[in-house]
Amino acid sequence: MKTLDDVCQIDAFTDSPFNGNPAGVVYSDELTKEEMQLIAREFNVSETAFISKSQDSDFNLRWFTPSVEVKLCGHATIAAVHYLVQKGIIKNNSSTTFKTLSGVLKCSAQNGIYSLNLPIPDISIFKGNKEEIVSALGGEKIIDTEKFPFILDDGSYLYIYVSTLDELMRLKPDFASLLDLSSARRGYDAFTLFTMQTLEKESKAHLRFFAPYYGINEDPVTGSANGPLLLVLRQLGLIEKNTEGKTYTFEQGDVLGRKGRIIVSYSPSKNDLTISGKAVTVFRGEFIF
Repeated sequence: MKTLDDVCQIDAFTDSPFNGNPAGVVYSDELTKEEMQLIAREFNVSETAFISKSQDSDFNLRWFTPSVEVKLCGHATIAAVHYLVQKGIIKNNSSTTFKTLSGVLKCSAQNGIYSLNLPIPDISIFKGNKEEIVSALGGEKIIDTEKFPFILDDGSYLYIYVSTLDELMRLKPDFASLLDLSSARRGYDAFTLFTMQTLEKESKAHLRFFAPYYGINEDPVTGSANGPLLLVLRQLGLIEKNTEGKTYTFEQGDVLGRKGRIIVSYSPSKNDLTISGKAVTVFRGEFIF
């Protein structure tokens, strides 16, 4: 029998409990991949982060949805940094590194704001069948396939522009159809729909993220989608090309009743893409199995 002490659930990209995106966080050097998957299934949140000791960086970090391991997860990484600071394993106002399936990631904690330097994705105009995707999203009268091209990043996220916030909020995708399309391996695994209309005047964009292929119909607040969205907006001419020294706040999760806000920055001179946000622990406990 194993006992995991001080397992946490942490809401990321918020400082208010029951908002943002919940992530399980576990620190253990003794778990098998199969046990990690079972624990993630038991947490039953979009992702659970598993931290362990590393010989190649400060820590190892893996992420599991309830059904699969994923290569990158922004909100669960933010939650992991919050966990380490909360436990006193790393200090506030410091940086740390994680060895992951996406390489070594650099993170920092500065006065309650947690940041992650994301790998820079390659982005390109999507050349596949857009009509079948629009149909599965329920967006025939909402998504204009001519105004802005669909953008695909090399993490297999598809970015789709929607004109208004009201239209974005009213979308009701057919998740079974989205799963079928993703499972057909046509180059995309998940769908990021975004609009430049926002709920708060200081925000720059609002988005929703659908990923039934990963066992997540709709994710509340997705760090790995919000970061590349800034690059998508630059390519589409929806924001200025010169983003040096600037930060942008993106909104997500409100339609699910889990308001989240992500700060995103991109330095062209350093080719540095960063997402930042707050986090709050909502419970602590033990796993016994």
